[in-house]
Amino acid sequence: MIRPGSRNLITDVDGILVGNAEDLAARSGVTVVLPEAPVVAAADRRGGAPGTRETDLLDPSCLVERIDAVVLSGGSAFGLDAAAGVSSWLAARGRGYPVGTARVPIVPAAILFDLLNDGDKDWGADPPYRELGRAACDTAAADFALGNAGAGFGARAGALKGGLGSASAITPDGVHVGALVAANPFGSVTMPNSPTLWAWALEQDGEFGGQPAPRPLAATDLDYTAEATLGGHTTLGVVATNLVLDKARAQRLAVMAQDGLARAIRPVHTPFDGDIVFALATGRLADMEATPALLARVGLLAADCLARAVGRAVVEARSLGDYPDYRSAYADALSPI
Repeated sequence: MIRPGSRNLITDVDGILVGNAEDLAARSGVTVVLPEAPVVAAADRRGGAPGTRETDLLDPSCLVERIDAVVLSGGSAFGLDAAAGVSSWLAARGRGYPVGTARVPIVPAAILFDLLNDGDKDWGADPPYRELGRAACDTAAADFALGNAGAGFGARAGALKGGLGSASAITPDGVHVGALVAANPFGSVTMPNSPTLWAWALEQDGEFGGQPAPRPLAATDLDYTAEATLGGHTTLGVVATNLVLDKARAQRLAVMAQDGLARAIRPVHTPFDGDIVFALATGRLADMEATPALLARVGLLAADCLARAVGRAVVEARSLGDYPDYRSAYADALSPI
């Protein structure tokens, strides 16, 4: 039977650590996925307003095979500075791609928009993200906070407070799959006029607090009231496995995993979102060949984990400013969580 790992976090995948750091006044933050050793990676972008760094080198045709970290950050374009902080943290520890006697850390990054959440963004010439990147590395561990944490601290999810979420799945034959998400979508995570999450059917071990059964849904029902701002949203995801994958197979894993966002958010991949999913392979399960059939199975699990992570991000979040959290918005319809 396939079950969540002991933590139900992406860190249930061998070799993966996660660190968070927040600027409470700015209502923003950074999340770093910090593998214990360099990992094979790929990415799949489907949103119409992306903000990224070093994602081109993840293409299977490019030279670099492995990366040292992935950064998810608030702050829109300012948040890309977080990757520089992570790179300097890694370089100080001798980590990075060898170029002669030099080491160059490879740190792909993606950002979401949280500039209009009433946090103090009057940072002048010194945005906080470089330091937040370093601070997130310092906290990297197997256990980490969800909800109002890291890149999800200032996030919103449609008309609700968004946040950071994670989930995992472990198979009887030792395959580990996990997902991490900073959920800040334009679309809604709940069914119209209902507390039921779109991802409700995928809930494992009560991780959403027990979901009410959905009502019949008209195909034209819509339930999102967030003001449309170009580039003003975005959901960022990372999936990981302990399989040995090359970059082409990791790319396929990212493509399949991206569908998990469509299981949890409606609408998704809009012109206002910069949705991107990174896929990482630690290679710790070296005695199992990643056949096409196995990759298809792992891609399915990764998509389900990513959808569950979106649900957990919203359920674990707490109100911030004008955006109510899931539990208070639907208090009358939910059992105590």
